[in-house]
Amino acid sequence: MRIISRARLKEFWAKHPDAEQPLKYWYKKTQKTEWFSFADIRKTFNSADSYKEMVIFNIAGNKYRLVAKVEYRLKIVFVGKIMTHAEYSKDKWKGELL
Repeated sequence: MRIISRARLKEFWAKHPDAEQPLKYWYKKTQKTEWFSFADIRKTFNSADSYKEMVIFNIAGNKYRLVAKVEYRLKIVFVGKIMTHAEYSKDKWKGELL
């Protein structure tokens, strides 16, 4: 899968250094795979959830959440937002990304 954008990941781990290795892991694993459906994502990341057109990935043992839009046909993952679990729980991201 092609991931847009790695810069967003770097910006987040600059603020949250403990997220760097888990985000790099997510990036490498996602980049090396090919998804055709949400079921395929769950085979790669069994804790992934979906909300409308977005996929939510747990990062660093659920400490952080990465919300992305996956275009299966184009093989692209658009990183929408990365946030702490507390920020995610407030649900403000839903209005920002949809």
